[in-house]
Amino acid sequence: MARFSFFGEGLPGIDLGELKGKLIVLEGMDGVGRSTHIELLKQWLETNGRAVLVSSMTRSTLAGKRLRQAKEGHTLGSITMSLFYATDFADRLENEMIPALKAGFVVLVDRYVYTLMARAIVRGVDSEWVQDVYRLALKPDGIFYLRVGIDELITRVLQGRGFDYWESGMDLHLGEDMYDSFVEYQSRLLAQFDRMVESYGFDVIDASRSIEDVFGDLKERVLRILDQRAPQTTS
Repeated sequence: MARFSFFGEGLPGIDLGELKGKLIVLEGMDGVGRSTHIELLKQWLETNGRAVLVSSMTRSTLAGKRLRQAKEGHTLGSITMSLFYATDFADRLENEMIPALKAGFVVLVDRYVYTLMARAIVRGVDSEWVQDVYRLALKPDGIFYLRVGIDELITRVLQGRGFDYWESGMDLHLGEDMYDSFVEYQSRLLAQFDRMVESYGFDVIDASRSIEDVFGDLKERVLRILDQRAPQTTS
């Protein structure tokens, strides 16, 4: 019996019984440390003999470059953006993730369909429509939601690369300046993620702690997913 399943109809022609790897997703807003922990997990897994593939948004062969170019301007509409991201995701799923899962890799995904749905919904896209778009997606083995509050997020962004047009929701005209818009946009995104915790089975991790503490927590939870030993019985 296949261990994997799709959210809906899924991609055509895929034998789910052939997928032997593990699909692990890290979710959360920019600034919570996803990329750092993806890299730490990759190094740790490879050191322990696991083959690893990392997949990230806007990196598909088919649509990644054009999507990044489109975001350099400020004219993308919400539906166009959603379909662009969906194309990028579908290409990576079919040509990166699924082949790696067939080969038994651990596939680490830096943001999955949950970010794409949350962003679309915050931009006014119908939630049922966007959920239907991503019925092609595989259900992950684990979804780790790195969560920080809005105040902590603001501090991290200010100490890091600063505000970004799209991550500040400037296309939505939510505030008088980029700071106000960022606070409002990220607060709305945070609310969407929090709604997804129960409905999609997010494993919530407090990302306000040190990198060492968060990574230790992640390792422990990832080990549970990777451990395929049969449970021992007691006499």
